Amino acid sequence: MPLDQLHEAQNKKEVQEPGEMSFFDHVEELRRRILRSAVAIAVMGAFCFVNKDLVFDKLIFGPRNPDFFTYKALCRLSHAVGLSDKMCFSPVEFRLITRQLGEILMQHLYVSFWLGLILAFPYVLWQFWLFLKPGLLEAEQKAVRGVVGICSVLFLLGVGFGYFIIAPFSINFLAGYTLSGTEVAPTLDSYVTYMTMFTIPIGLFFEMPVVIYFLTKIGIVGYRSLQMYRRYAFVAMLILAAIITPPDVVSQSIVALPLYGLYEVSILVSRREQRRREAAIFGKNAVTDVAKADL
Repeated sequence: MPLDQLHEAQNKKEVQEPGEMSFFDHVEELRRRILRSAVAIAVMGAFCFVNKDLVFDKLIFGPRNPDFFTYKALCRLSHAVGLSDKMCFSPVEFRLITRQLGEILMQHLYVSFWLGLILAFPYVLWQFWLFLKPGLLEAEQKAVRGVVGICSVLFLLGVGFGYFIIAPFSINFLAGYTLSGTEVAPTLDSYVTYMTMFTIPIGLFFEMPVVIYFLTKIGIVGYRSLQMYRRYAFVAMLILAAIITPPDVVSQSIVALPLYGLYEVSILVSRREQRRREAAIFGKNAVTDVAKADL
C-alpha cells in the first residue's frame, strides 16, 4: 500500500476511534463543567445576598447571640452530667465597627460568595467527578463509587463542626482577651474573615480520610507510617485545640477529640486499601499473615 494511503487510513481510524476525545474536546468539556459550577455558586450566592438579614443576624452573628445552639447545648449537658452551671456561659459582648466606606457591601458580597460555595459544593464536586469519570477504567470507577456523596457529607460535617464548635469558642476567647485601657471593637472585615477561617478550612480538613485513601491507593502513604506518627498527630491537635479554644480542658477536648478521631479513621481507611493492594500483588494468604503480625 502506498505511504499516502496508509497515512490516510491511519488518520481515518483515529477519527473514528470511539470514546476518545482530543485535547480541545477535553478543554471544552472542562470549560462546560466549570461554567455550570460557577452558575450554581452564583445562584446560591444570590439567594444568600437577597436574604441579608437572615444570613447576618441568624448565621454570621449567631455565635454572638446568648441563645446560640452551642451555648444552650453545653448548658443542658452540664446539668445532665451533674456539673450544675459550670459549662454554662454567655458570649462576650463586643461591638463591630466599619472603617471604610463600602465595607459592609463588600463583606455582604464576600459572605454571599462563600455561602454560595458551601451550598453548591456537592454539585461542584459532582461536576468535577463527571469530568474525570470517562478517563477512569470500569474497575477504578467501582472502587471510588459514592466518592461525591462521601466528600460532600464530610465537607458539610466539617463546616458544621467549625461553625458550632470552633467558631463560638474561638470568637469568645479572642474577644475576651483584653488589656487594661483597651476595648475590643473588631472590624466587620476581621470578624467575617475569622468566621470564614473557622469553617471552610475545617470542612476541607474533614476530607482527610478521602485524601489518605487516594494517597494510599497510589502508594505515597501507608497506614504503618500513619501509626508511627500517631503520637505526634495527637499532640499537634491538642496544641491546635488549645490555641482556638478557651483555656479549659472541656473545651479543648471537644475540639481535639473529633479531629483526632478523623486521623484514626484515616488510618483504618489506609490499612484497608493497602491490604487490598497487597492482596492483589502478593496474594491473599501473604496479606493475612502480615495482618496477624500487625495485631
